[in-house]
Amino acid sequence: MGQPAYGSSTVSDEMLEHLRGRLVACRACPRLVVHRERMAQERRAAFRDETYWGRPVPGFGDAGAHLAIVGLAPAAHGANRTGRMFTGDGPRGASATLMAALHRAGMASSPSSERAGDGLQLSGVYLTAVVRCAPPGNRPSSDELARCRSFLVEELACLPRLQTVLALGRTAFEGCAQVLGTPRRPRFAHGTVLDLGAGRPRLVGSYHPSRQNTQTGRLTSAMLDEVLRVASVI
Repeated sequence: MGQPAYGSSTVSDEMLEHLRGRLVACRACPRLVVHRERMAQERRAAFRDETYWGRPVPGFGDAGAHLAIVGLAPAAHGANRTGRMFTGDGPRGASATLMAALHRAGMASSPSSERAGDGLQLSGVYLTAVVRCAPPGNRPSSDELARCRSFLVEELACLPRLQTVLALGRTAFEGCAQVLGTPRRPRFAHGTVLDLGAGRPRLVGSYHPSRQNTQTGRLTSAMLDEVLRVASVI
């Protein structure tokens, strides 16, 4: 797989839109297709009157971003419902934790991310994931990760000002390392910073802002604020 031309001035919003059109039509992973569509039909009781997105979820944010934040996958009743990354998985979910931190950092217009069309705007940051369909048990297989990887390669290449990729969790970190072409498999740790040189973005690691991590104190608000500060240095 060739390396994308990061920093190229020839990419555009139109290229992102073309990529999104192909991404949302993808049915390459049968297990994920079945699960995302089943969740969209069964629905959670709190959302029983809503129409779920139930398709692959494209990235969301500022096409002029210097920072891309990469998660694992859409939540079954979050982004798989709303159709927007890190949106709608409840007041204690990952989307709420991340958006509050982005708001504190001046990169989000609101501290919450409830639904597509809620007026939320991001500045300098773009949100995406290594897998675009909600996986059973939140555990994509290695084959599913591999099949989805080309979308992330293209998406990051469509961000002409990109300087840093912040990966949330070990699986996202390892997936981003493959996309960015690290010379060897890097060791994941919260706060890890890899300078890859050759005009490529830095790779920064963070614990995922999941409910489990935040409620157990594995990831605190102060820790997330600090890793965002490090990742945002231009």
